[in-house]
Amino acid sequence: MAKQNIRAGIGFMVLTTVIFSVQDALSRHLAGEYNVLMIVMIRYWFFAVFAVALAARSAGGLRATFRTANPVLQAARGVLLVAQICVLVLSFTLIGLIATHAIFACYPLLVAALSGPFLGEKVGWRRWSAIGAGFVGVLVILQPGYAAFTPATAVGLLAAAMFAAYGIMTRLATRHDSATTSFVWAGVAGALAISCVGWWWWEPMAPRDMPLMAALCCTGVAGHWCLIKAYDLAEASAVQPFAYLQLVFASALGITIFGEVLEPHVALGAVIVVAAGIFTLWRERVRAGRR
Repeated sequence: MAKQNIRAGIGFMVLTTVIFSVQDALSRHLAGEYNVLMIVMIRYWFFAVFAVALAARSAGGLRATFRTANPVLQAARGVLLVAQICVLVLSFTLIGLIATHAIFACYPLLVAALSGPFLGEKVGWRRWSAIGAGFVGVLVILQPGYAAFTPATAVGLLAAAMFAAYGIMTRLATRHDSATTSFVWAGVAGALAISCVGWWWWEPMAPRDMPLMAALCCTGVAGHWCLIKAYDLAEASAVQPFAYLQLVFASALGITIFGEVLEPHVALGAVIVVAAGIFTLWRERVRAGRR
């Protein structure tokens, strides 16, 4: 790891949230015009090329980077991640950027809840309280029993649950493999999986949308590079809370570009979820400092 520089790490994490917010806005527009599977497939081709190029420059080259102690787990991670992205992009088209990101913000709480039974980690009463508060926030956003709760909003919740499962599988994988190995497997396995499905949904793209598709691919690569840089410069516990800024930036794009409306119950629920998530991250940092 490079020399610790928390300020620079936070800067790269904030930049990451800006880039990924732009990526989400592009995804929402393109997926509204074309099939979701095709859009994600093209995006993943560029992601796979970036992952392989990164692996080629790592110590030992491609062969050493692809070597894994658990190829089944790594391949399953890749397939799950690309499926999750498809569900997330579908949610953008169904309920918009604001509602999707407000719901999706609960995924760190799901990871914390699942870390006990699947990873053997101890989850104390404080973190369970934060998890409970976070799910109250999700209920405020979804408003079960009212018109706000529809099958479409459940798609956003499914995306969060899938990403939490991916997070648990990633933690299991990194017990034996390097982060670079996990990264390249996610890119390549995901690209192969989506190509087997997305190719059947191929449709011609209008010339006016080709620059947007190119921008989507570039933001994906740039966002992942900035994210890697952020974690290289500072510990995850120091920069991870700033990842919630993506909710702010994505909401701003949803309002200004797509004419979305920030409903009071969504804003209130998002505040509760984010506060619970930041508290959970803080408790993990405290526990790590005691080891």
